[in-house]
Amino acid sequence: MTMGTDLPLGFFEHLVVEGPDAVIYADAAGVIRYWNVAATRIFGFAESEAIGEPLDLIIPGRLRARHWEGYNKVMDGAPSHYGSGALLAVPARHKEGRQISVEFTMLPLHSDTGVLLGIAAFLRDATTRFEEFRTLRRELAALKQES
Repeated sequence: MTMGTDLPLGFFEHLVVEGPDAVIYADAAGVIRYWNVAATRIFGFAESEAIGEPLDLIIPGRLRARHWEGYNKVMDGAPSHYGSGALLAVPARHKEGRQISVEFTMLPLHSDTGVLLGIAAFLRDATTRFEEFRTLRRELAALKQES
């Protein structure tokens, strides 16, 4: 990978820390080890509340079993069902207990020897757009029933 020589000092750190999308890193056990400013904005938890907590912090209760089944299989060496850069859309949990909708991509992180250390996720709040689509689907269904 070629990097420009004219990049300012701290360029990559600034992208991760201050970027518009949430960046969350969880280790192989699913414990949150990194939480950026956008993660706080999207999920409501301060960094100090999130670091050291399991991903259950942001996963709705009804989805946890399925999440952990897949997460643990991948950590044990099974290939992920989601390809590199695949955009996933799922419900998530806000600190206030309300459900939000997020879209995200994942990046597995490996040691120098190839051991899977954990997964970084890059998340964006899609709640408003999801609710707009749901309203449009309901309106379309109502129109179809009228005709």
